[in-house]
Amino acid sequence: MNSEISTRSITKVLVANRGEIALRIMRTVRSMGLKSVAVYSDVDADMPFARYADEAVHIGPASASESYLVPAKILEAARKTGADAIHPGYGFLSENAAFAAAVEAQGIAFIGPRPDSIQTMGDKLSAKAAVAAQNVPLVPGSDGEVNDLNEAERLAQHIGFPVMVKASAGGGGKGMRVVHDPALLRSETERAMSEATSAFGNGAVFLERFVTEPRHIEIQVLCDMHGNGVHLFERECSIQRRHQKVVEEAPSALLDNALREKMGRCALDCAKACGYVGAGTVEFLVDADRNFYFLEMNTRLQVEHPVTEMITGVDLVEEQIRVARGEALRLKQEDLTIHGHSIELRVYAEDVPAGFLPSTGTLAAHIAPEGPGIRVDAGVETGDDISIYYDPMIAKLCAHGMDRTQAMERLRRAIDEYEIQGVETTLDFGRFVLDHPAFISGKFDTGFVGAHFDATSFEDHAAARRAGVDWSAANAVLDAEQHNGNGNATRSSGTSTQGTKTAWRGRYAG
Repeated sequence: MNSEISTRSITKVLVANRGEIALRIMRTVRSMGLKSVAVYSDVDADMPFARYADEAVHIGPASASESYLVPAKILEAARKTGADAIHPGYGFLSENAAFAAAVEAQGIAFIGPRPDSIQTMGDKLSAKAAVAAQNVPLVPGSDGEVNDLNEAERLAQHIGFPVMVKASAGGGGKGMRVVHDPALLRSETERAMSEATSAFGNGAVFLERFVTEPRHIEIQVLCDMHGNGVHLFERECSIQRRHQKVVEEAPSALLDNALREKMGRCALDCAKACGYVGAGTVEFLVDADRNFYFLEMNTRLQVEHPVTEMITGVDLVEEQIRVARGEALRLKQEDLTIHGHSIELRVYAEDVPAGFLPSTGTLAAHIAPEGPGIRVDAGVETGDDISIYYDPMIAKLCAHGMDRTQAMERLRRAIDEYEIQGVETTLDFGRFVLDHPAFISGKFDTGFVGAHFDATSFEDHAAARRAGVDWSAANAVLDAEQHNGNGNATRSSGTSTQGTKTAWRGRYAG
């Protein structure tokens, strides 16, 4: 332990974000007896987070590039209000090393990791090099940036197909392509480079072997300035659309205690590799044989952090603030235990049947569910607008139970009782996932949406719910029959599965 670290006073926290995460952070700030400052754009003046804060500062037009993404405006708001700490939330400037450095240069505490840690882990190639030095397992791939298509072809032949082409900078599924056919490598790599250039200003990519049947499992870590660190177990994040998470849970149905501890120690090694301070998340891919590989480290609070809080009882935002003060961790690894199970659904304003396209409009109604084990982190109220300017997330809907079954039961009820009018949402998709036999069994991977979801199956599920039919049980039987042979298998009665599904739809549709 480093005894020379001095503590600093934090009395007023400016939250450099908006919506549900700004409100969630401010609630912890208030519970700690501190003051909060909101920053808001033209269209956010009357949003709940701006009204909740002790002070609020206007920082510009609706466009994030003219408001939430302008460091000078955030710093000026902090100066004007006397804020002595800034919490970036997630997204926007949360993983901007230059911003973190500018904050500290002004004598303001940045509630997050050091700038050099952000820099190291923000670039996938430098992150891989850093963790490799700690003997963290990596997916086989290129050692450096790839800017030449001929080199990409040579590397792909060496790595073996299928390969994943990834943007070196950034994330969120941008600049990412899976290539199964060698004949498509050049064109897909060109597309990835073009998309990466547009999104991040850096067209460099790297190649790695595509892990088949991958599970996306991440470990929450928490480190202080004194050399202490703990992991707060894992989150399962394999239910994704467009490489972005939609349903998360903790703990994972895949991990046993031995693998959990091994991955936890490995995550702390990753944190050590970059001198990490604060709350961070180390993401891994786990293959069908339960081998795991480092994917990336997110140097910020995660959207899905509530499920970790619900199974551990730890307020991660409070711990972030304490670490930023210079305090030593209050938590010891041996004292942390998993209590029950928690599942989160990201409630997006999206038109699911149309391909998860954003849905904009005014909320004619927003009535969140309540009850045992339910947590709703929402950033909107009835009458608020869901605009085109920002991420379409409405809320994070979480359920906690004594085990996975009870957590699923509670989340199903909460979905059914959540009333949102005025925009399309992912609520029904969440119910589809919870009712699907693959999810219920815990035997699924990141290909869940591609393998199990389409407009027809979505409508089948909706029709079954309207009719009060157990869609999960019926679907499990039909899927089992369909896999007996060639996908049009014959039932014992002599009728085909395809015919049975047609009859199912004819009976329950409408």
